[in-house]
Amino acid sequence: MTDIPETDPISSTAGDAGIRAAVLQGLPSTIADLCALVRVPSVSWDAFDRGQVAASAEMVAELARGLGVFDSVEIKQAGVPGGTELGQPAVLATRRARNGRPTVLLYAHHDVQPPGNDEDWESLPFEPTVRGDRLYGRGAADDKAGVMAHIASIRALVDSAGPDFDLGLALFIEGEEEFGSRSFATFLEENTEALRADAIVVADSNNWDIDTPALTIALRGNVTFRLTVRTLDHASHSGMFGGAVPDAMMATVRLLDTLYADDGSVAVSGLTSHDAATPDYSEDQLRQETGLTAGVQPIGHGSVLSRIWSQPSITITGIDAPSVANASNTLSPVISVRLSTRIAPGQPAAAAFTALEKHLRANAPFGAQISIDDVDTGEAFLVDTSGWAVTETRLAMAEAWGREPVDIGVGGSIPFIADLVRVFPEAQILVTGVEDPDSRAHSPNESLHLGVFKRSVLSEALLLNRLNQKVRPETP
Repeated sequence: MTDIPETDPISSTAGDAGIRAAVLQGLPSTIADLCALVRVPSVSWDAFDRGQVAASAEMVAELARGLGVFDSVEIKQAGVPGGTELGQPAVLATRRARNGRPTVLLYAHHDVQPPGNDEDWESLPFEPTVRGDRLYGRGAADDKAGVMAHIASIRALVDSAGPDFDLGLALFIEGEEEFGSRSFATFLEENTEALRADAIVVADSNNWDIDTPALTIALRGNVTFRLTVRTLDHASHSGMFGGAVPDAMMATVRLLDTLYADDGSVAVSGLTSHDAATPDYSEDQLRQETGLTAGVQPIGHGSVLSRIWSQPSITITGIDAPSVANASNTLSPVISVRLSTRIAPGQPAAAAFTALEKHLRANAPFGAQISIDDVDTGEAFLVDTSGWAVTETRLAMAEAWGREPVDIGVGGSIPFIADLVRVFPEAQILVTGVEDPDSRAHSPNESLHLGVFKRSVLSEALLLNRLNQKVRPETP
């Protein structure tokens, strides 16, 4: 594992040496707790056992109780809007601020993505395995490492400052982020006062590389839906009528092609881009991090990172059509596809959906009937980097890593952040993370770089120590 810097390259706050020692001393037990969490297959999707998510929530609650600093630790569920179903269990722990100190809300999620096929993993997905500097397992990075970064940073603060510190804390560990955070808005409404904070640390993002920390300041939003294309009332013989009758597959292919320009970028009028500078990032690095096959060219225009962070993209993530094994000589009457659109920061999700719907209806070939349903949207996000909490976070990261953090955007989406901004408009949002470009979150062989994890824990522990000594600034 890469060592934590032994000297303070930027600035120092009282107690930082004790924080550093506490993080290092506690690291073995922190990793052991993380491994125990990874062993619980807490997949929050409907087709999986909800009991495993409940078991994971109880483990997290016990870790929070074991810190001995919270006034209250509860496992709570909120309703999913539009029905009677309850969302997956979340852990909520709170501690009141004292002597004018700020309150920090620490967010992560304990649910994970489905593992996929065991044969695609080099070791079993729910059996945490260390190979070299990396811990492998589903959730080892996304986001049980985020959970443990919060737990470990509070432990270090307790070990250094004692349990009677002044900083206010709220710990919110969600149980269904990977399933769309369906009850998130309701949870916020039902627990607004318990969650109210001056700064919110969302530990669910990336670092620039294994040696350089990052603060995520931009996230793309998303618009996803099912598109259904129909051309026939029933299937017909392809030999007898092919050439005169448009089948739904052909119409779908033609329609989907209109979404893209010749260079592969999005060609939908009304979808906007965000103008922002990006760090250097080469095509070779893109190939290395994505596994782009030799001979296949990248798509789009502009800098590589602007295509990922600041421009829209459209991905066809699923298709309901006859399989090759079951193919018959018929004209398909109806085809459905799932479209996932990432929208640039600065564009409302509703406006993006309107542009997409208008484009699809205007470009349906041969008069094909189209319908759109199962719509889901999430807002893009831009961080206001002028706040005091951002400054303190950057200082803590630089101290822990030995180099200044990079401001990054993320091509993915964290839609619930828009809910946090709506409910807590005065709070400063800090999107951090424990992942690196090789973590492969959501994919087989997901892993956590243990050196990155160590420095991420130290960064957060140093931040908490800084804020424990900071009088809460007056809100303008």
